Amino acid sequence: MTDQANRLRKQLESANFDPQNYVKQLSQQSDGDRDLQEHRQKIQTLADETAQNLKKNVYKNYRQFIETAKEISYLESEMYQLSHILTEQKSIMESITQALLSTDKDETAKEMLAAFPKETEEVKQRTLTTLLEKVEGCKNIMDTPGRYLVYNGDLVEYDVDNMAQLQKVHAFLMNDCLLIATWLANRRGTVKYKYNALYDLESFAIVNVKDHPPMKDMFKILMSPESRIFQAENSKIKKEWLEILDETKKNKAIKEKHKKEEVEVPNSPVRPEASVSTNPFDDEETNPFDSEEAVDLSLDWIQELPEDLDVCIAQRDFEGAVDLLDKLNEYLKDQPASLRVKDLRVKVDERIRQLTDVLVFELSPDRSLRGGPKATRRAVSQLIRLGQSTKACELFLKNRAAAVQTAIRQLRIEGATLLYIHKLCNIFFTSLLETAKEFEMDFAGNTGCYSAFVVWSRSSMKTFVDAFSGQVFDSKESLSTAAECVKVAKEHCKQLSEIGLDLTFTLQSLLVKDIKAALQSYKEIIIEATKHRNSEEMWRRMNLMTPESLTKLKDEMRGCGISSFDQYTGDDCWVNLSYTIVAFTKQMMGFLEEGLKLYFPELHMVLIESLREIILVAVQHVDYSLRCEQEAEKKAFILQNASFLHDTVLPVVEKRFEEGVGKPAKQLQDLRKSARPIRVNPDSTMSQV
Repeated sequence: MTDQANRLRKQLESANFDPQNYVKQLSQQSDGDRDLQEHRQKIQTLADETAQNLKKNVYKNYRQFIETAKEISYLESEMYQLSHILTEQKSIMESITQALLSTDKDETAKEMLAAFPKETEEVKQRTLTTLLEKVEGCKNIMDTPGRYLVYNGDLVEYDVDNMAQLQKVHAFLMNDCLLIATWLANRRGTVKYKYNALYDLESFAIVNVKDHPPMKDMFKILMSPESRIFQAENSKIKKEWLEILDETKKNKAIKEKHKKEEVEVPNSPVRPEASVSTNPFDDEETNPFDSEEAVDLSLDWIQELPEDLDVCIAQRDFEGAVDLLDKLNEYLKDQPASLRVKDLRVKVDERIRQLTDVLVFELSPDRSLRGGPKATRRAVSQLIRLGQSTKACELFLKNRAAAVQTAIRQLRIEGATLLYIHKLCNIFFTSLLETAKEFEMDFAGNTGCYSAFVVWSRSSMKTFVDAFSGQVFDSKESLSTAAECVKVAKEHCKQLSEIGLDLTFTLQSLLVKDIKAALQSYKEIIIEATKHRNSEEMWRRMNLMTPESLTKLKDEMRGCGISSFDQYTGDDCWVNLSYTIVAFTKQMMGFLEEGLKLYFPELHMVLIESLREIILVAVQHVDYSLRCEQEAEKKAFILQNASFLHDTVLPVVEKRFEEGVGKPAKQLQDLRKSARPIRVNPDSTMSQV
């Protein structure tokens, strides 16, 4: 059977397999319907085996699939950012080149505009007005003076995520903006389009989309925070759109730059030298231009400083840009503020603003968070050198908060809870420790920022506790598991003391509500279980049947701190105690041990009251049984159990509590004194206190 299945598999997997010939041969060779049914069953079995093997391979490589998908996502995000940065650099470099070569072109353009000023503008505006009459909802487009049409045409818009066709649009490119109008399919008359969006030329970037048939002749408009993809009719029209859009954006940038320079550079008034004033107060007047001679701004490096700053920003040479600014500040130190110096300051301040924006973007959480705190050091150090330590501190901490949240969110919840908590604590506290060390290194000379770090640490601790409580307390884990998890968190929190940061109190204050609820919930479980056992109590000695069981019980009692348990064991495998009392002792001592692991001062009274309520349930049951029991022998046995509780168990509880907390519990001592054992007169059915 196996050989036939292997031959069938090889035949079906063959590269030359022809289904029609296979079915034809099978029909000719078969004796009847039964053979076909058997063969069909073989193929179905083979298909099931193949599907099962495929499923096993998927499960076997499931983690690799997930990690590969994440890496692809990270790579896609970083490639998009890299593409955007390269586009910005290209645009800046082309703007610089164009500005350097624009002198001759400006003169030619002025001559052309002087020759045909009115005709050109009127024709363009008339054309734009005629086209906009076909668009619904854009009457105010022509309100802006000097706006005219540059290019227009039909496009098809596609969805960015799944590349599905969305709608037909008509794009109007003007000298300062881009208008997108959607096509109205069933509209008659002159109006054929409806207003969709209007974008300023400076608010978006153009990116060419490579052809992947059938998706071709496309280009993308990148905006913040969205993007749109359009398809041209053919490759020629697509090329025209890309070239004209790029050229129009450059022309607008150059035009605005020239306007700004004309406004910033006023004409210098000239005082006539020949005129001699007879005003006696002329000697006291000061000329604001007299100080020009005191500051020499004709040095080559000062003349080229604005352009050098633009190049440094474009090439992401942040250190070089700040070095140039420091050099300028040192040169102009203690120099008079003349008009030329002020004009230079205005130009430099604009570059400082651009540099600051780039550094702020470097620290924004939208950037890649991979690389740890050290990846932010470059931008932070340059912001501090620019005198913006407060902003650098704020952005650094926001970046690290986003990194911590992302790391916690990407942590897979699988396996045992304790294993997850180990991973969670390792990720969070390691990240917090690295952030603190990097913060101390970056802001060593800015002690005023340390308070912000402490506030951030408390906020990050809250994020950690939310994830911690959601897995430990909200999932209703056992008290022992919760105690181990809290113990792990406390141990990791103590590691922060090596850098002088103690967040133990913050951790405890955030966990106190959940721990209190867990203690009370487990207390109720113990009380209900004890009451249930009490309702079935027969007051009989325990028979453990085997020596191994007796040895195991002795070990458990010694583990609970009851070293004198041997005196309550009898011959063979008998124990001179009730099963209810033994089970109660183990359960209560277990609750005490777990409670001490969870203990901190805010939970002192909660733990004491819980222990007191649990003990009262057992003591009251023994007292009630003594008062109701009529047989002298059973009364003696009940009294022996009461003596075990009072003389053995309760002192161990008090001692262990004092060892774990560091001070005695007066409430437990008072409870033991009030629950003293009851003496029984064998000759009477009455109990005496």
